[in-house]
Amino acid sequence: MKALRFYDKRDLRYEDAPDPVIEKPDEVIVKVKAVGICGSDLARYKNLGPYVPGNVWGHEFAGEVVEVGSGVTNIKPGDRVVGCPNLVCHDCEYCNGGHPARCESLNTIGAYAPGAFAEYIKMPAINLVHMVEGMTYEEGALVEPATVAIHGLYRTGIKMGYTVAVVGCGNIGLMSIAWSKAFGAKTVYALDIDDGQLETAKKFGADIVINTTDIDFHDEIRKYCNGVDLAIESAGNPFTAARVLGLPHKGGEVVYMGIPYNDVPVPRFYFERIMRNELNVIGSWCTISAPYPGKEWSNAVDYIGHHKVNLTEMISHQVNLSEGPAMFEKIIASPKDYGKVLLYPEECK
Repeated sequence: MKALRFYDKRDLRYEDAPDPVIEKPDEVIVKVKAVGICGSDLARYKNLGPYVPGNVWGHEFAGEVVEVGSGVTNIKPGDRVVGCPNLVCHDCEYCNGGHPARCESLNTIGAYAPGAFAEYIKMPAINLVHMVEGMTYEEGALVEPATVAIHGLYRTGIKMGYTVAVVGCGNIGLMSIAWSKAFGAKTVYALDIDDGQLETAKKFGADIVINTTDIDFHDEIRKYCNGVDLAIESAGNPFTAARVLGLPHKGGEVVYMGIPYNDVPVPRFYFERIMRNELNVIGSWCTISAPYPGKEWSNAVDYIGHHKVNLTEMISHQVNLSEGPAMFEKIIASPKDYGKVLLYPEECK
């Protein structure tokens, strides 16, 4: 089969890869129909390199089942599915305790196991979730990034009437805005340094947008309210990771969803907000809960598939898988020109 294989920083190749073969009773082979490029893919492509040189890459996908193992009873060929990319042991103290995101052996397709930038992928049956009738493969490919935001929100106390500030209006930030509204947020503030991204944030439900270039987070948010109930850091930027602590009111919450790839220096004023305001500071990792893969996945499929939450406007480009290496270069050269990019192993429609 054809696939994108990742060899080194900025060395991604469209070439032949071994066809997946069922070896265990619980395995399923899926024909990949659409697969998204993740922000973490871009960071690894540009700065970090692969976990395993030459491995097939990619993890945000939807497709059609073509073969199932002898022990699979709930999935059959022809089923349309989305794939949870997280691989866990299902047997450590965290998995047994209902916290698979903390699994001692947590892995992800595209890291050490073959990923979804390919014509076909092999997955455990438990990692596949049926798409609802009428759901497009484009919508299916958005489920995994949606579950990142949903999992983070489930870690908080968000409820109807909450005020929420989302720092960083990239794809996960836009997801966080949309899902905060779905969770019942009354007012969502979107913070970013790019006016174009802030305009997009309005389309996803942001009530108030704030360009944070050269302003103090703490003082600026208090022009609108006495601090928010919940602040979400989705930029993964060391600067914003520190200053997001200035957004909540006393007793409020901060949840970190973005991944900073550098050290995070925290000025004393912002660090003291944790103690002086008795903030609840929450880390969110992965997309899964119990029973595996979790309500993040069932709810994401339901809300996206039934158009209770519309995320497809974040899709900016749809190209054939063969164009993947060139597309990565284009995105890092001009990131503001690209939203969610989908790749198709088959001819683009």
